[in-house]
Amino acid sequence: MSMYNQGSPYQIKLAPGETAYICQCGYTQRPPFCDGSHNEHPPSQPMAYDAEADTTLYVCGCGKSGNKPFCDGSHQS
Repeated sequence: MSMYNQGSPYQIKLAPGETAYICQCGYTQRPPFCDGSHNEHPPSQPMAYDAEADTTLYVCGCGKSGNKPFCDGSHQS
């Protein structure tokens, strides 16, 4: 499954001090998290997001966002 087949955003909840490694290649089998698939699909590398406070991230699940890896609402159009 491509990470963009979901068609709607993935929601990631993080507490202060937690880090999420977000897939940038789109080939992960654990969307939206990196599973190392980028090693076979260079030059992508995961995005590390370090939470400084309680945070909810919305990661693109449709592939249309102009602000990848984050959702910009493009899935609604």
